[in-house]
Amino acid sequence: MIFKHDVVIVGTGLAGLRAALEVADEYDVAVISKVYPTRSHSGAAQGGIGASLGNEEPDSWEWHMYDTVKGGDYLTDQDAAETLAKDAPRAIYELEHMGVPFNRTDEGKIAQRAFGGHTRDFGAAPIKRACYAADRTGRVILDTLSSEASRRGIRVYSEFNLVDLLMDKGRAVGLAAYELATGEVHVFHARAILLATGGFGKVYKTTSNCFANTGDGVYLAYRAGIPLQDMEFVQFHPTGIYGLGVLISEAARGEGGVLRNREGRRFMEDYAPTIKDLAPRDMVSRAIITEIRGKRGIDGRDFVNLDLTHLGKQKIEERLSDISSFAKIYVGVDTSTDPIPVSPTCHYMMGGIPTDVDGKVLDMNNTAIHGLYAAGECACISVHGANRLGCNSLLDLVVFGRRAGKMIRLDLEQADWPDLIVNPEVKSLIKLKGILNRNAGEKAVHIRNALQTLMTKNCSVFRDEKGLRRALDELSTLKARYENVVIDDRGKAFNTDIMEAAELESLLGLAEAILVSALARKESRGAHFREDYPERDDANWLKHTLIQRTDEGRRVFYKPVNITRFEPKARTY
Repeated sequence: MIFKHDVVIVGTGLAGLRAALEVADEYDVAVISKVYPTRSHSGAAQGGIGASLGNEEPDSWEWHMYDTVKGGDYLTDQDAAETLAKDAPRAIYELEHMGVPFNRTDEGKIAQRAFGGHTRDFGAAPIKRACYAADRTGRVILDTLSSEASRRGIRVYSEFNLVDLLMDKGRAVGLAAYELATGEVHVFHARAILLATGGFGKVYKTTSNCFANTGDGVYLAYRAGIPLQDMEFVQFHPTGIYGLGVLISEAARGEGGVLRNREGRRFMEDYAPTIKDLAPRDMVSRAIITEIRGKRGIDGRDFVNLDLTHLGKQKIEERLSDISSFAKIYVGVDTSTDPIPVSPTCHYMMGGIPTDVDGKVLDMNNTAIHGLYAAGECACISVHGANRLGCNSLLDLVVFGRRAGKMIRLDLEQADWPDLIVNPEVKSLIKLKGILNRNAGEKAVHIRNALQTLMTKNCSVFRDEKGLRRALDELSTLKARYENVVIDDRGKAFNTDIMEAAELESLLGLAEAILVSALARKESRGAHFREDYPERDDANWLKHTLIQRTDEGRRVFYKPVNITRFEPKARTY
């Protein structure tokens, strides 16, 4: 079946929904999602959304911009950071007026708390900038935007998996999606397509990401010849529950929680003397791994403790109830009396599909591709540079999701209907039927486990050339094995087996982009730490990495960072 809408948005997280709301009053917009809308991964965000409201103490957008640039280790495009910081207060009040139930101060203002890397006076001391709703901020914003989308009558195609991006003569003309309930492949024909498909943390073994985060939109753009930007920058959140990766929000440290090693020492005092446990995530993650390597993990094992016991039971229940619940459920810890065992977990991708500040996807010549837009974690603006600050992710979604929607609305005033290529679903059908009809081969789960293990071992918090080259060699073998992937379920209705096999192609392709980009960057910057090149090298590497698939193979090239206000300097906290 062919569905026809002016705008098709892929993803029902905050970026996709906010863009849809911006367009829906004037144009026919549809949103497709591989999950039910309120199960999108945006709902997993816990700690807060940043804005210089100044409700708890004086603040300014310039300080917020500076922290974003410095936190990104100066790889951040500063025009994007300025846009984010300036627009943040408006975005928060807009959400408040939609009905988001933020916590309140005694005066009735939106409450704010400290978060990693956010400071006053250009780095002088921590500041309370994160607006929050207990420790379920993403959840309440997602529910609010989903309700508003429903009220506006926006059409949502739930449990439709993106399987192909349809391009013709350099223009996006539609997409193909697999309907989980029926096993049918449908075509969506549109004048504008927005990819808001989120991250791809399932490339790694231990991650805070949901199972749906396999990067389908990013991979399909890459497969179509669109370059990907800054793929080497993968953020590991320092406090995932040990062995599981379930996130313990930075809000826990924002409320006063501290990290301790086997000696009971608050070791972040050694690594970031000014803001200690509220240093940026890349620095805290490396500090934890360094403690573990130095045999200072708890009982000599590979985790440290996150101590909330001094906060008191009442404060934990009021502001960190979900965190307390996770600790109790997953590791049997009462956070008011015992610490939580934590270690770094793959959390966020700074890299992705290159866009401008209005969501337009850019080609290899830095020129906008007609009809194609991206927003959210799948996009690389680059507002987060080499390392995203906590509570800038939800802000990114609503600020740049809205901007993408506004640009789509503007562009549609002059955009005609593109011709749809003949039999647009054939490529997807051939691929899926090939998997469905294969009688012998290897199951996707074995290849996926091997991929996640090699990425975690060789391209994690610390990297070096030997490990990256070894991983690329092993990845070539895994890609060859994937050609013979086989499934057990031959049915059409709710066949998750075939979808997991299809998603594995995305994970393999994106792992390749990460590894090649990481191998090429011979320096350490933000979340990318090369032990064989441990220093930041602005003379040679203050530039964005781009990787593109061509007929001749992988192509790596670069473009400059947009520096407007803050010249690079030493990154100390």
